[in-house]
Amino acid sequence: MFKILAKDKEARCGVFETVHGNIETPVFMNVGTVGAIKGAVSVPDLMTIDTQVLLCNTYHLHVRPGDDVVRDMGGVRKFTTWEGPVLTDSGGFQVFSLASLRKIKEEGVYFSSHIDGRKIFMGPEESMQIQSNLGSTIAMAFDECVPYPSTYEYTKASVARTTRWLKRCKAEMERLNSLPDTINKNQLLFGINQGMTFKDLRIGHAEEIAELDLAGYALGGLAVGESHEAMYEVLDYTVPHLPVNKPRYLMGVGTPENILEAVKRGVDFFDCVYPSRNGRHGHAYTSHGKINLMNKQYERSDEPIDSECNCPVCQRYTRGYIRHLLKAKEMLGFRLMVTHNLSFYNNLMKEIRDAIKENRYDEYVKYKEEMFNGN
Repeated sequence: MFKILAKDKEARCGVFETVHGNIETPVFMNVGTVGAIKGAVSVPDLMTIDTQVLLCNTYHLHVRPGDDVVRDMGGVRKFTTWEGPVLTDSGGFQVFSLASLRKIKEEGVYFSSHIDGRKIFMGPEESMQIQSNLGSTIAMAFDECVPYPSTYEYTKASVARTTRWLKRCKAEMERLNSLPDTINKNQLLFGINQGMTFKDLRIGHAEEIAELDLAGYALGGLAVGESHEAMYEVLDYTVPHLPVNKPRYLMGVGTPENILEAVKRGVDFFDCVYPSRNGRHGHAYTSHGKINLMNKQYERSDEPIDSECNCPVCQRYTRGYIRHLLKAKEMLGFRLMVTHNLSFYNNLMKEIRDAIKENRYDEYVKYKEEMFNGN
């Protein structure tokens, strides 16, 4: 399912074949948590800016509108009208970051919904059942994302439980994929490596889950408070212990600089809310670094957000007009900003793939970092 087309040292360019279409890697997945990109960005918008994968969230779609509703509507792809691949996050991170009064047990987690307070139980089987109802292309295993920092003893016990949960996820997905009424009988499972910043726990867990021969492997529990240097160090010693012939996914990361450095270390998949969240607050990513359109200096600017950008926003609208929309809190302003930022990220990944194919990735990273720093 995963073919490596080119390598430049540890950086890889490949294609991941799925039942819902091929994914060119490295790839940035556009985050549509509840089935839509925040900022009123439509599916036609996403197609225009060369989006490859839509990422939706199991927890959020389970509590609203309900995964049973989505299933009855034909699954998340038919529900949203997005025809390409969809990855669903397992809900584990949200259970541990949003839910109140949670209680972790071997069978799973008991918690209260952050929306209406109702009592919910989610374990490996429940997460797989919800994701099967959603009919996503790729389902993430249910895991525990330990808070940062945590003690070695707690992290070790959590990693062991996450492994046991992963094995249950695999068994349940195999069962669900065999049922006649399953929406996507070819749903793929990615396991998640945990261990915070403890080297022996990360490596040991990577080696253990690699033996399960899953469709792909993610690194979780990063970008949660540790320094960028610490994150890169974790990648340096963990990625080599993940299967070479399977995609590697760094969850929740990150800035353009983070992505450049992680690709250098052999990572293939990324997702982050930065481009959409920052866009809604007036922060635009450009070829020369991030700018804040809320600043008064752009009030009369008749330039596009980025003169080197070919996205539909930069081809038509000025900084001054978009700033006015943001100041007036017009939804169009949010839509234009988020569309541009997502296009910037998608184009960055295309440039990364081209640089790897042409064996000039180190030069490209140096050039981009100098540009981002205003040099």
